[in-house]
Amino acid sequence: MNPNSKLPREPAGTDINAATPKSVLSRRAVCAGLAGMLSLPWIRRAEAASLAELILYGPPAGPSITLAYAVGAGLLREVADKASFKVWRTPDEMRAGLTSGTMQAVVMPVTAAANLHTRGLGVKLANVMTDGLLYVISTDAAVTRIADLKSRRITVPFPNDTPELVFDAVLAHQGLGPADVEVDRAGTPIEAIQMLLAGRIDIALVPEPAATAAMVKAAASGKTVYRAIDMQSEWSKVTGLGPSMPQAGLAFSQSFLAEHADRAAPLLAALEKATAAVIANPAEAASHAASALELPWPVIEKAIPHSNLVATPAKAARPAIDALLSAIATVNPQMIGGHMPDETLYL
Repeated sequence: MNPNSKLPREPAGTDINAATPKSVLSRRAVCAGLAGMLSLPWIRRAEAASLAELILYGPPAGPSITLAYAVGAGLLREVADKASFKVWRTPDEMRAGLTSGTMQAVVMPVTAAANLHTRGLGVKLANVMTDGLLYVISTDAAVTRIADLKSRRITVPFPNDTPELVFDAVLAHQGLGPADVEVDRAGTPIEAIQMLLAGRIDIALVPEPAATAAMVKAAASGKTVYRAIDMQSEWSKVTGLGPSMPQAGLAFSQSFLAEHADRAAPLLAALEKATAAVIANPAEAASHAASALELPWPVIEKAIPHSNLVATPAKAARPAIDALLSAIATVNPQMIGGHMPDETLYL
């Protein structure tokens, strides 16, 4: 049986567009509509923007609490099908990851972002995630100000990197130099606090949550480690901009922005939401971050109020960033690539 036998035949000379049955017209309209939709630019952009997996990298420090919480709380579902977080242990590891392309979305020191950008690697700073989390800690209660460090020794992690450069700038502002304060170096903050707890040193400069970890572990063994000097307050004396030191933020590699530029905005929005949640509920945030940072959750919970966590767009934070970079450039210009970065650093 002919399946079209019941359809009326078209008289000779009839305009097929005028006389086409509704069912046929509907099919043609749908096909035409689909063809038109597939040719629209927004469809192609959506396909290009799809991101199967996102790995966020961060240091063993405060801003990574925000990253771990964003992943664990499921705040990145609109950014990628699968999201995870990994810690980089040293600045050298982080730089190697960016250079090789294995790391594309990374929380790093602002100085490192400036350095990589001015060296032509295409790194862009998207936001600032902490307004400073450096503290001088000590087993000596008499150490309460920078002047108390004169003729003393202090151990600083990450040789020739942000903590040491900030410390040098603060010392210089106070009229102190290498002849006045002896600086020893440790590879990582954990190494520094281990030496402090073992009694091998009595003063260290470390970020959060390492500072809180030292205090908690000391108390558990009947000892006392003091939060001696808030470096953010000391930094405000250098810049005159208040106790804000834009120490680290999220940066994107050139390849990430080339392939997934439109994922940047929803990612930054998610991190802003995560930051507010971490500050509002440190205990819950700690439960998400403890495993990733390999620290007990009570340590992370207590460290959050001292981590000055923020989610400030990089362009909005530029005055404070420029102040930081300028001060460091005075001491060691090569740390920011030899010269101040221009506006193309900022996403």
